[in-house]
Amino acid sequence: MSDQFDYAALRACGADVYISAKAEIRRPHLVSVGNHVAIDSGFYCTVSAELGDYIHIAPYVTVIGGAGGLLRMAHFSTLAAGCRVICASDEFLGAGLVSTCIPPEYRDNVTTNPVIFERFANVATNVVVLPGVTLGEGCVIGACSLVRASTRPWTIYVGVPARPIKERPRDKILANARAMGYL
Repeated sequence: MSDQFDYAALRACGADVYISAKAEIRRPHLVSVGNHVAIDSGFYCTVSAELGDYIHIAPYVTVIGGAGGLLRMAHFSTLAAGCRVICASDEFLGAGLVSTCIPPEYRDNVTTNPVIFERFANVATNVVVLPGVTLGEGCVIGACSLVRASTRPWTIYVGVPARPIKERPRDKILANARAMGYL
């Protein structure tokens, strides 16, 4: 068994990419990966994904929502270990039965909306992000938080639900990205 994923199965794959052979990407033909990307063991993805450059997805991250779901991560964004990104979900409000196995005419309403990480957005360990959330440029989500709504740029959020606690300094981050040719 190889220690890397079959990159040829991806829609697109840049240079300097490592995807663990223990990652499960259910629809690789819907996934584009930029340059300098690392995806660790235990990554499980059922959605379309567009990953920019310098992305790290740590061990045991789950991204679910089926073929209609979308995760877009811009340059320099990260997902720490154990995170859950939900791009589609049953509403659980009694409109029907709950499960992907239920025939459509008997099924609950399903919310499907992309999850977007703008540049420099970072998510700490064990965070859950719900459908339709856009993480603003440079925002950080603290460990074990629940993100139900889009975030402001360059702001640090924590808690259940996630709430802003302070602004994040940006000068050094932007200077480094500029020096690397990204701004």
